[in-house]
Amino acid sequence: MDALEVKRQGAWKRALHFADETPESRNRYVDLLRAISILAVVFGHWLIAAAWIDGGRLRLDHILAIKPWTQWLSWVFQVMPVFFMVGGYSNAASWDAATRSGKSYGWWIGARMRRLFGPVVPLLIVWGLLGLAARLAGLSPEVIRTASQISIVPLWFLAVYILVASIVPLTRAAWNRWGLGSFWALAAAAVAVDVLRFRFGLSAIPWLNFLLIWSAVHQLGYLWRDGRVNSPSRALPWAAGGAALMAFVILVAGYPRSMVGVPGEEVSNSLPPSLAMLALGTIQAGLLLALERPARRLLAGRRAWAATLLVNGNIMTIYLWHSTAMILIIGLAWVLGGPGLHPAPGDAIWWAGRPVWMAVYASLLLLLLVFFGRFERLPAPDAPLRLWRLILGGALLCGGLGRLALIGIGGPGSFGVRSGALFVTLAGAVIVGALPGRE
Repeated sequence: MDALEVKRQGAWKRALHFADETPESRNRYVDLLRAISILAVVFGHWLIAAAWIDGGRLRLDHILAIKPWTQWLSWVFQVMPVFFMVGGYSNAASWDAATRSGKSYGWWIGARMRRLFGPVVPLLIVWGLLGLAARLAGLSPEVIRTASQISIVPLWFLAVYILVASIVPLTRAAWNRWGLGSFWALAAAAVAVDVLRFRFGLSAIPWLNFLLIWSAVHQLGYLWRDGRVNSPSRALPWAAGGAALMAFVILVAGYPRSMVGVPGEEVSNSLPPSLAMLALGTIQAGLLLALERPARRLLAGRRAWAATLLVNGNIMTIYLWHSTAMILIIGLAWVLGGPGLHPAPGDAIWWAGRPVWMAVYASLLLLLLVFFGRFERLPAPDAPLRLWRLILGGALLCGGLGRLALIGIGGPGSFGVRSGALFVTLAGAVIVGALPGRE
């Protein structure tokens, strides 16, 4: 079957075809963890969003703030550590292969930038147009800002991930030379940052933990890749150590119990990440790697593996557009008079309605996948990116995405969008060649 015939088939049949073509040497558990993690992110975001009508006004609240007991759920749905651990495994494999084949760093990191940021461009363009349309329709800048921020806040992950990926040659070399010492060095630096943050009240230094903690979790991917946690007896001690650290920071040091930011709380474990996030990462790594062998036996089955490939084939589109699907549905319900928006968040009726809301969100997300999934991958670069393009484009992308994730696209002014941050991000995408295209 040639490539054109495969492309003309339905999504499930294509997944089955690619499942049959997968070499036995591939570690399918890496892909399964990536797929499960993205579904956990989507479900978690849809669950904690508490949109309701209060006194005739639409409110976009947070169930973790309204019902504090739900903050324990964040230990399950906060799966960013899994993404970074999986990224460490994948980046180690691809960087090692690139160096063996003589490919340059510019080619390697350029391909990653294009793959990660290419699907972002359509999202930003759509939200720029939505912001303009909403402003012309008379919506307040605050409403536009809140809606757009909820929709694009996941972009922070891409900015941090590409930062961690950009230093893979250094972190991989450190791993090859010092092994776990490279992990413990990063962990120790993160401890120092938290001490300076909470003991001495330094406000700027905690942002270093975006690099330190996520790089440390990324190193655990190297540990996995090198086969040093290939049994429950080797993996579970990591979970136990993480649990001990988590107990200390929460019960003794007074860290928040939520693994995501909660409106109204002064301290967050995720923005910037704290030692609690590192503890969660080691807990998740230990537990998940202890399950690798039975999971890989399951993935030897054709249908289980095809389902995993189906999710992974659309993973960036799912991640980027799931919050937009939610906001558009909530906005439509508000325009139609508020069906389903009247129960107060946390009430029995509100909880009973969650499955219905999620089914509706999922239906719109599937439609968005049909259209925007075509931008999931860009062709590999013909030549390595020059150093100035990597540095300038990467800086503009990371800075612009970080800014937009924090403040949203909506803003003051006639156009209703923060055109400066939007322009900076799109300029970065142009410089690194991450423009929308078809596979």
